[in-house]
Amino acid sequence: MARIILFALLFSLSGVVFSQELNCVVDVNSRQVEGSERTMFDEMQRQIFQLVNGRKWSTDEFQTHERIECSILINLTERVSANEFKGNIQIQASRPIFNSGYNSRIMNVRDENFTIRFNQFEPLIYNENAYSGELATILGYYVYMILGYDYDSYAFEGGTKYFQRAQQIVNFAQASTQSGWKAFEDKRNRYWLVENALSARFKPLRKLYYDYHIKGFDLMQQDMGRSRRQITASLKSLRPIHDVAPSSYNLQALFNAKLQEVLNLYEEATPKEKTEISELLIIIDPGNSNKYDKLRK
Repeated sequence: MARIILFALLFSLSGVVFSQELNCVVDVNSRQVEGSERTMFDEMQRQIFQLVNGRKWSTDEFQTHERIECSILINLTERVSANEFKGNIQIQASRPIFNSGYNSRIMNVRDENFTIRFNQFEPLIYNENAYSGELATILGYYVYMILGYDYDSYAFEGGTKYFQRAQQIVNFAQASTQSGWKAFEDKRNRYWLVENALSARFKPLRKLYYDYHIKGFDLMQQDMGRSRRQITASLKSLRPIHDVAPSSYNLQALFNAKLQEVLNLYEEATPKEKTEISELLIIIDPGNSNKYDKLRK
């Protein structure tokens, strides 16, 4: 948080008006890397912070209080060469709920396909129209995914242009020698996360992001029972996705973000609602079936 405050002060002193979209906390953990120089990873963290928070990623203007709360955690586990590292990256983002102090998580993705090169004496540069090296390209991709999920939560399919931008980045990255960008490598990678987001068969998931937040949580202060019923209906709409693409990466990503929130929401529900929602969620999110089963007890 101190880094964010310092960054904001520096820009205000220079006369730059903040209109960027993200308020992103960045953490680079290099404790598992043998012989790591702290200054290198401090510089990596600083450059990532500046790229993500200091760049305009859309044409919309954001007030400071409107910026999307998010975090990027990079965990480096292996040093491949002097400036090449392996590890993972976790991206989380949330949006505020109307008339409350509560933030609802809209994205929680942990990406294990993370092998990057970094030279602390070279600037981290992102190019909109080309592959920009692994680190900058991965960051650009996830920024647009954050924007896509955020805009989807305020307007039905409102994030389409940002998902399309992320898909364009995937196309640029087909020339990369690293994993995570190609359809044939895995069904749970960057390629499929955005491919599915834009697929017609995943439209119910896009609609859920709108209904769940705008018609559900944003109206919770007015009528909790009605809002919960709307959320139940939106979750039921995911059953057709499960039927054609069971345990898809996108459903997994949704429940990685929403699991605890959903459990908390139905703690005060009626027994009938608890039974209904637990039976549904055990089917469409079987990896967490033991947690949903406890709702009925």
